[in-house]
Amino acid sequence: MSWDRRKFLKAAGVGALAGMGWQLLRPGALDAAELIGKYSPNPSQMAVKPGGNWGMAIDLTKLDDAARKAAAEACNAEHNVPHYVDAEGKASKQEIKWIWEAEFDQAFVETENPYAPSAVLHNKVLVLCNHCQNPPCVRVCPTQATFKREDGIVMMDMHRCIGCRFCMAACPYGSRSFNFKDPRAAYFNEKDPKTGQPRLQEVTSEYPTRTKGVVEKCTFCAERLAVGLQPACVAAVPGVMFFGDMSDAGSPVRAQLNKRFSIRRKPNLGTEPQVFYLI
Repeated sequence: MSWDRRKFLKAAGVGALAGMGWQLLRPGALDAAELIGKYSPNPSQMAVKPGGNWGMAIDLTKLDDAARKAAAEACNAEHNVPHYVDAEGKASKQEIKWIWEAEFDQAFVETENPYAPSAVLHNKVLVLCNHCQNPPCVRVCPTQATFKREDGIVMMDMHRCIGCRFCMAACPYGSRSFNFKDPRAAYFNEKDPKTGQPRLQEVTSEYPTRTKGVVEKCTFCAERLAVGLQPACVAAVPGVMFFGDMSDAGSPVRAQLNKRFSIRRKPNLGTEPQVFYLI
């Protein structure tokens, strides 16, 4: 039987579709994809005008232990962030960090002011992805798994991530985490290092759990912004963290920046971080 080019391409296309169909119909293959589609921001639902840019401000004078804990717990619960501990029950080196605590002098290595308020200098601060205007992580990603949206949010497409970790090397803020383990295991069979018993972690939201070998980070709660809600951390500590459109002079974050002095992390790098700290 002689085959012309048209017959060959037709047969090849049918075979490819059959193979793709099998992959898509595998049990659980669509779970995360369907949820990500559910949370994909719809521009028509975003309460931000074209050309807007989301930003955040954190009041360090009000950021006490309770506020830091509440903000971090809200973030972790919203995004099903797995918790790993070492043999001593402390945070593992492989922990996944979306928002976490850091000492002031570690977070602001270029800011030296021994006369700043003691409530600022001697308290820990919250750090997270800065959603830079000039994000170096985006420039180095070979698959565009990390990309910057028009509203300024630096996002992660975990289906495109190949685990090369170039973005982690490029980020000067240490704001990205790599899943060395299957994070879903933390919800089902992660064992307590002291008792040896399963330490089940509750799946607290519909935000999709991740897979082993991908990078993740703070996304400014893009899934909440899509339905008109503030980021989980901001909603958990009203009056301590502020969020809004940086291009809108009347937004909550701009209102704070207009009347308070603020600093940013490593501003000399030219990344233009969009997380500001009020002191």
